[in-house]
Amino acid sequence: MKTRKINLPRGEFNIRQGGNQNGVPVVMLHGWPETSYCWQGVAAHLDPALRVIAPDLRGLGDSERTLDLKAYQKVELAKDIIELLDTLEIDHFFLAGHDWGGMVAQEMALLIPQRVKRLVIMNIAVLTNPAGTLEARKIIFSKGGIAFWYQYFQQQPKLPEAMIKGNEEVWIRYFFGKAGQDGTIPAEAIEEYIRCYSIENTPATAASYYRAMRLDAPHWAELGAEKFPMPALYIHGNKDSVIIPEFLNHIEDGFDSVEVKSLQTGHFVQEEKPREVALLMNEFLKET
Repeated sequence: MKTRKINLPRGEFNIRQGGNQNGVPVVMLHGWPETSYCWQGVAAHLDPALRVIAPDLRGLGDSERTLDLKAYQKVELAKDIIELLDTLEIDHFFLAGHDWGGMVAQEMALLIPQRVKRLVIMNIAVLTNPAGTLEARKIIFSKGGIAFWYQYFQQQPKLPEAMIKGNEEVWIRYFFGKAGQDGTIPAEAIEEYIRCYSIENTPATAASYYRAMRLDAPHWAELGAEKFPMPALYIHGNKDSVIIPEFLNHIEDGFDSVEVKSLQTGHFVQEEKPREVALLMNEFLKET
């Protein structure tokens, strides 16, 4: 995919584009601590008729490094992408998101449901499924909440900034674990994430995704009774230690129509199983 930067009233954003530029757009949003590079493998196997658009979210990749915490509320990150799509004159599109990108995609789908043709979510809690989220969190906290340690760490004032700077490689490689060590996730992807995390202020802006959760919480509490009206697909890497299978309990309550597909892999499902994810997306995104 080719990269370009776009200046918007909300800031400067880097995007990757590929596929058929006259095709139906599929907008793919990455999570933490990745960048839009994480979609390279999936894009290689997607239907070539699709137009691929993969932005770097605010504070990550090569996009805007805003220090204002309010900008990292997930609904505000959704507004970033909506403004980007408006600038590109894209009206209707398919939408996919992994991890925090999956949360931003959900916020978008609730803000502009008439523009999102189909929604794909991967390894993140579902905003409209509070029952499943509660059940999963009870299990995690019954084990001491250890799986959430990195979230608590990044919420501490000044600590990530002090401890990650200069140690970006150790920090990034830790989270990709064995899949990063054995080449399941390509070495060039890991190097790209290290490069981007080494950009000035990134330990702070990346941590803002977690620090802003206290601002997100009241808004999210209001969404529990909502339903996503567009057809949806949830792809779950079922070896994830954070987004455990119980997060999917009651998932059908939050959608008018949802399919769930499970893959034998970890959290970074689109990087660990790019071909399988792309094939599932190709089937789901077919025009009907």
